[in-house]
Amino acid sequence: MDDYVKSTPLISSGDVNGNPVVDPSGAKIGEIDHLMIERETGQVAYASVGFGGFLGLGKDHYPVPWKRLRYDPSLGAYRTDITEEEVKGAPEPHDEWYRDRQWEQRAHDHFGVPYYWF
Repeated sequence: MDDYVKSTPLISSGDVNGNPVVDPSGAKIGEIDHLMIERETGQVAYASVGFGGFLGLGKDHYPVPWKRLRYDPSLGAYRTDITEEEVKGAPEPHDEWYRDRQWEQRAHDHFGVPYYWF
């Protein structure tokens, strides 16, 4: 990878998919499956994180508000401070959670991040 690619602040959404998600200690807890992007603004709203069997979760993927992830170039991974309790206590996503503003409000409130739509 050349220096320009390493230093640019932009990344293709295709290059985000499959990136590891790590806890504060740097241990891998999952990986990004895909991003959910707000149509009108182009702002990334969520990363669908595949946790697999990690954290004792029965679900494979959970939409994590993008503002709870930060890229750590030293690890080549997205770091989060989300705890097992937070994920287990989060609002359960239903088939069309992304069309349900009330669900989104509950999720953002639960994870303590500002709403992306303001």
